[in-house]
Amino acid sequence: MTTPRTPSLDDDLDLATRLADVADAISRERFTALDLVVTEKPDRTPVTDADQAVERAVRGVLAEQRPTDGILGEEYGAEGTTIRQWIIDPIDGTAGFLRGIPIWGTLIALAVDGVPVVGMVSAPALGKRWWARTGGGAWMTDERTPGASPTRLRVSGVATLDHASLSYNSIQQWDQAGQLDALVRLSRQVWRTRAYGDMWSYMLLAEGLLDIAGEFDLKPYDMAALVPIVQEAGGRFTSVDGRDGPWHGSALATNGLLHEATLRTLGRAEPATVAP
Repeated sequence: MTTPRTPSLDDDLDLATRLADVADAISRERFTALDLVVTEKPDRTPVTDADQAVERAVRGVLAEQRPTDGILGEEYGAEGTTIRQWIIDPIDGTAGFLRGIPIWGTLIALAVDGVPVVGMVSAPALGKRWWARTGGGAWMTDERTPGASPTRLRVSGVATLDHASLSYNSIQQWDQAGQLDALVRLSRQVWRTRAYGDMWSYMLLAEGLLDIAGEFDLKPYDMAALVPIVQEAGGRFTSVDGRDGPWHGSALATNGLLHEATLRTLGRAEPATVAP
């Protein structure tokens, strides 16, 4: 009997692209739909029929194409192995999605032994898609320039906080985490602050348009797809207390040059870097 070939990261990225196509076909049709069904989860966050339909469709393709891989999804939980695990947020930014705000997207990641190695972020309402795989660079396409080749992403070269632009997502999250004073302290050090929100902050950072992005109250599926894109664009992605990976409940992404200074300003003078 022939042993099945282990997929390459290029194979996995190709599959992530197909999964994003499947997701976009569903989410684009349901965006601004008058019959959108919205319910509330036990944690009081909203979920729509589009979130559920996208995740079911993605899981269906993975069951056919990668039956031995595991899956962790926002709507239907975890199943299978964590050695090779697909991590899915069917619609990141559901609150905006249900209000007709276009800043939302599907996040698709593959983690190998807990380390995200493929990341795909597709935002059909913005007409943009970002992706990366370890060692292959980070890339973007924009529907506003049809037929154009993908653009390679590179973080900014801003080297000091007083020239940096920060996106903090929401004051409430920092306040509820007991870190509002730290956010204010950082805001006094940087050039500019905005709250762009959800996956978009991190993609703007990977494009070199922002320099720092951070937030609290996150799950692995909120972050896993972002990690390879930020890192392959030359940035750094940790938790707010300096731990690598998407497993620690918060995110701090920078262009790399500003990471240690940001951690120090937030009160993390000796950041840990031990992977989970």
